[in-house]
Amino acid sequence: MTRFLTKALSKMTLLSFIFLSWQPLLQAESLPLARVVKQQLPVERILDGQLEAVNQATVSSQINGRVVKINVDVGDYVSKGETLIQFRAKDQQARLDAAKAGYAEALADYTRTKEVYARKLVARSVLDKADARLKSAKATLDQANEALQNTVVRAPYSGIVVKRHIEPGELANVGQKLITGLSLESLRTQVEVPQSIIQSIREHKLARILLPDGRSLVAGKMTISPQASPLSHTFTVRVDLPEGDHHVYPGMFTKVAFVVGQEEQLLIPKQAVAYRGEVSAVYVKAADDRLRLQQVVLGRQVGNDIVVLAGLSEGMQVALDPVQAAVQIKSARTDK
Repeated sequence: MTRFLTKALSKMTLLSFIFLSWQPLLQAESLPLARVVKQQLPVERILDGQLEAVNQATVSSQINGRVVKINVDVGDYVSKGETLIQFRAKDQQARLDAAKAGYAEALADYTRTKEVYARKLVARSVLDKADARLKSAKATLDQANEALQNTVVRAPYSGIVVKRHIEPGELANVGQKLITGLSLESLRTQVEVPQSIIQSIREHKLARILLPDGRSLVAGKMTISPQASPLSHTFTVRVDLPEGDHHVYPGMFTKVAFVVGQEEQLLIPKQAVAYRGEVSAVYVKAADDRLRLQQVVLGRQVGNDIVVLAGLSEGMQVALDPVQAAVQIKSARTDK
């Protein structure tokens, strides 16, 4: 680690060296400062992984009917609720219309019978029969409405179509397979972990999934293989992504940061860092209460703070607004 930090500090270009060396000093009291603090942070080991779908499901037909349209093909992305397949609906619509008429007639008969029964002109059994006919008509209406709805097959979740089992014009029976898809709402990444750190991973069971676009997701469930591969001597670890569509797909490569321990590290607010090309620096309050520009080697970000690997010590104070510090230094140089 010491060799790495020394090498990183020595990579300063001549231009950067001149920039850091010729900055005039500024009284620190005129700018807000933050103290460099030491804190216990997780030690992470980052390994490569590959995304895979947790769930794969096949949508089946709920009716006997002829397919008139298929809106998706293999490899297509579909959103939850999107129409996949449409069946011929003429017969179902006719049955629904008849069921509506039957329900309306049964409702009118029940209403009349209830009024007559209230005047005690018919027996209770007559009202009970009218009520039974109404309930039967309502059940028929519900079944007809459901049958019509089933002529449109919708995606049960957001995902990718991996197989079509039927073509337009074919006649489907109840239970016949229609479309197979992978869910994008339930993904996990599979990682091969070396045996040297598997015990630490078992103890902590904490990880972050690092996505290709730079986002970081806190891992959900972690499943660790109980035995190592006899060939590679690695353990397969599956780490679930949080539920939801994160705009990533099965087969994509990711990285997983596994927690393997803890160590003390220096932290400063991220806003205190000034970037000049490849060089990172902060304005440090010196012993004479003036600010000087100090190059630093930075590590990972932790919330609104950032880890300092080299260049600072615990207790030092840094300017929170490097832009304002630079402006005031330039102004002081101009005044001279």
